[in-house]
Amino acid sequence: MVSGARRSSSSSTSGFYGNSSSVLCNPKSVLKKPVTAEELQRPGSPYIKKTFTIVGDAVGWGFVVRGDKPCHIQAVDPSGPAAAAGLKVCQFVLSINGMNVLTLDYRKVSNLILTGPRTMVMEVMEESSL
Repeated sequence: MVSGARRSSSSSTSGFYGNSSSVLCNPKSVLKKPVTAEELQRPGSPYIKKTFTIVGDAVGWGFVVRGDKPCHIQAVDPSGPAAAAGLKVCQFVLSINGMNVLTLDYRKVSNLILTGPRTMVMEVMEESSL
């Protein structure tokens, strides 16, 4: 799975939820179709940018990222800091603390999250409902 959820996690394959047995090893993607970084950034695309500030707690940030260039939010712990900030499943990760991560896979993005500050500013792209 992904990491970046728990500060105490030493593996990039651990989940953001606490108990790793509650997270599947190879979960089915939540995405309806593959999306490229170019598609997300194309003028007139059906994606909008949102910015979240997530303050990690003693357990972590409460979400899981998956995917390869761009990565996406695979799961959100409904009682975690990410959910409280408004993060949702199926959003694509655009940047972490100002660093563009569209061309990074989930392992590298997870590592940035785990090694970064406790307060994270995350920009995501989500499909417009219009």
